This record gives sequence, C-alpha cells and structure tokens, in this order.
Amino acid sequence: MPVNYTSLNFINKAILAPMVRVGTLPMRLLALDYGADIVYCEELIDIKMLQCKRIENDLLGTVDFVAPNERVVFRTCEREKDCVVFQMGTADAERALAAARLVENDVAGIDVNMGCPKEYSTKGGMGAALLSDPDRIESILTTLVNGVSRPITCKIRILPSKEETIKLVKRIEQAGVAAIAVHGRKKEERPQHPVQCDVIKAISESVSIPVIANGGSHDFIKEYAHLRTFQEATAASSVMVARAAMWNPSVFRKEGALPLKDVMQEYIKYAVRYDNHYTNTKYCLCQMLREQLENAQGKKLHAAQSLQEICEAFEMSSFFQEASDFLEKKKVSLQDKNQNNDDLTEDTDVIKMAVRFDKREYPPQITPKMYLLEWCRKEKLLQPAYETIERPWDRLFCSVVTVAEQKYSSTLWEKSKKLAEQAAAIACLRTLGLPEGKRNENTNHTLLNKRKRQDQELLNCGEHGDSFVMEALCKKPHFLPKASLCNGS
Repeated sequence: MPVNYTSLNFINKAILAPMVRVGTLPMRLLALDYGADIVYCEELIDIKMLQCKRIENDLLGTVDFVAPNERVVFRTCEREKDCVVFQMGTADAERALAAARLVENDVAGIDVNMGCPKEYSTKGGMGAALLSDPDRIESILTTLVNGVSRPITCKIRILPSKEETIKLVKRIEQAGVAAIAVHGRKKEERPQHPVQCDVIKAISESVSIPVIANGGSHDFIKEYAHLRTFQEATAASSVMVARAAMWNPSVFRKEGALPLKDVMQEYIKYAVRYDNHYTNTKYCLCQMLREQLENAQGKKLHAAQSLQEICEAFEMSSFFQEASDFLEKKKVSLQDKNQNNDDLTEDTDVIKMAVRFDKREYPPQITPKMYLLEWCRKEKLLQPAYETIERPWDRLFCSVVTVAEQKYSSTLWEKSKKLAEQAAAIACLRTLGLPEGKRNENTNHTLLNKRKRQDQELLNCGEHGDSFVMEALCKKPHFLPKASLCNGS
C-alpha cells in the first residue's frame, strides 16, 4: 500500500508546481531554500522516460535519467529526495506504471498531469484530453496506486460545469489517490481568464483527500501573504504555484521576497553546480527578468550560448571559473580512485592506441566501422564485436572491438558510445595497416557503396514482406542481415 501523503508534509503551505521548463533541479532547490515544502519536476512523458537509463553521477552527486542521445531527461539529488514529486504525462496505465517504477526509489511521490491543455500533450491523449475519458483516468490511477510504493496524485482542470467536475473528482478519489491538484480554469482558458475559486472550494468540501489549489499566480499571488489568501478562498489543503515562483522563487519567504538580482545569482550558482543545460537556465532567467530583458544585461543574456557566457552577463565570471576548477579537481580525484575498476582496456590482451574519430575527416556516410565490417566480410571473418562501458562519474565511454579473436581499443574516453566504437575500429584498422576511409586516403569506395546498396535492398525486401527474396539473399556466403543496422553507422 502507498504511504500516507501526510508524510510529504502536505499541509497549508505553498508548493512549487511544475510548468514548462520550470521544474528542473536548480529551480527546485532554490524554491526549497526559500521555504517551499514540496517541489515538482516538469511534466515528463512516460514513453520518453522509458527510453532512459538510470545513472548515479558521482561527479555532481546526482541521479540522472539519461536518454539514448545522452541528454539528461530528469536529474535529482539526495537533498530533494523526500520532497520532490515526479510528474508524468501518460495515456496508458501500463506505460505509466513502468515509468513510475523506474523513478519511484528516487522521488517522494508520483503525479499524473491531467490538466495540460497544450497540443503536444492532448494530441497523444494525455493531459487535459484525459478529462473526457474518466474510465482511462481510473485505470491509470488505480494501476499506479496498486503498483507503486510512493503516494500517487493527479492534477486536473475544471470541467464545463461544477457538477461534472465534482463527479470526476469523486471518481478520482475512489481510485485511491493521496491528493488532487485542481487548476481553477477550463482547458480552453488561459492565465488572463479569472481563476474559479468557487469551483475549487466546492471540490475541497466534497472530498476527504487533500485538495491543492492551483492557478492563482495571475489573480492572487504576488507575495507570501497572498498564498494564504488563495488557500482560504479555495478552502484547499495547500497551494501550488508555478508562474509566480518562476518570476521570483523567493515568493515562498515568510519574511518577504528578496531582490531579483540576488535570486538570479543564487539560481545561476545552482545551474553551474549541477550542470544545468544553458538553454533551460537562460529560459528561467528570462522569465525572472521579464520587462528588464531589453536592458543591457537582458541583451547579454539573450545572446549567451553557454553557462559561462550567462555568468559573464551577470558579472559572475570568477564564480564560474572557481566552480569549473572545483569540478575538474573532483573529476581527477574520482579518476584516480576508480582507474582500477572502470577501464576494461586494462586487459593486457588488448592492443591500444590513442586515437579519436573526427567525422570531418571522412566522406559523408563513410566510417571506420563500415570499413572494418567490410574487411571482415571480405576475409570471411566473423563480424566485429564491440564491448562498450560507460564511466559513471563523468559519463564517458570506452569500447573494445574483437576481430579474429584479437581485441583493439583507444585509450581515449569519448562522449558517446558511437564515438567510442568508431575509435576502437580505427585502432584495429591502423594496427592491421588497413584503410579506414579518410578523405586523404584516396580510397576507392565502390565496393563499400555496392555492399551498402545490397544491404538496403535486403532491408527493403524485408520491409515489404518478401520472405522468398529475403531467404535467398540471406543465403549469400558471409552475409549478416543486421550488420548494416548494428555495425555500419
């Protein structure tokens, strides 16, 4: 059974809500500094999360969920573990459960966003689209409540009538959720439309679970005292804030908001400390500056293309350098500590050389891996076998390729699995004195291009279901049908 939601301190205080690009780690930590009790991550789609790999980042002291393209989709840390709610977009109960189980040990609760009116969400049957499908809502929430060890909540918008909304909320309550957040606007309404406090109040009075009031930034919340005003107007258990917190996260301070300059500097420190992507950092700072975007500092921020340039715009260059030096020293320390454990190339049977793959040195569509694969086919050898590991503390990759029972590798660690495999292929080709396809080699690519066309013909046949042709082609000697997919990139 899920733990009681009171363990998350859901009392009459403000919590930071997730809206587009607001709920990344630096903003959440800043909100906690200023008095927020619970913080939400930004809405993340279940399908996207299920493609991710969980990585413990020793360098930053975080837990990262990383997509196949190496982009960090969700990052969290020990400090917020007991107060961060993971919010997902979903339209399928089983996918929602799989995504929730992926993160449940690193978060305090799981929330399903059923209020997002944006097209990217509704066209997939997620967000506000779920409001017209109560059976699916019940299926998703019941599956999560029964299958996850963390509290389950959801966030909705109000329906065309108060009666319809209360009916839906009662059905949601029966599903076993621990709390429900209500944005007091209909799905077609926007911030300029007044928030309907009376509907939220009617919901609060009709259910026994905590109700979290949302949508008051435009009409109510400009300072801490207004949080209580909004809570009383809605009779809610607590208040969820998005835009007001994005404009100035110190809105949670009982003593009063801090000067925006101080808040932005503290936010930048967290962004650098946790390697927040510069585009997200830039977006959040622009939301804080708002009307000041046209001044000199705002123009510098708008032009910034890195965290370093953002720091320069806010006269924090020395801080950036100090933080970079600290991380570099920590990286070296971790490297020394783990060097005996993380390098699979320590095997004395591996032939090693310091090489990298630079795509600019090769013609389009030509890579060392392709040349090595074609050579193995020509020599009637098994196709090259790659073994790649990721170093957890800096997320760099090293690969070893086995050809004719001999192993080859580069001693240089790469930023991606693909680059590491190409480097291993280069080490093998150079050791064997074979061409690797560089522009300056003046190599004849005719045979390689012919093989690529044959492979594509095979794939096309397979796509069209011609099993007879597929079987005939596969019977060609030394031809491996999946090679162009797995090893030809």
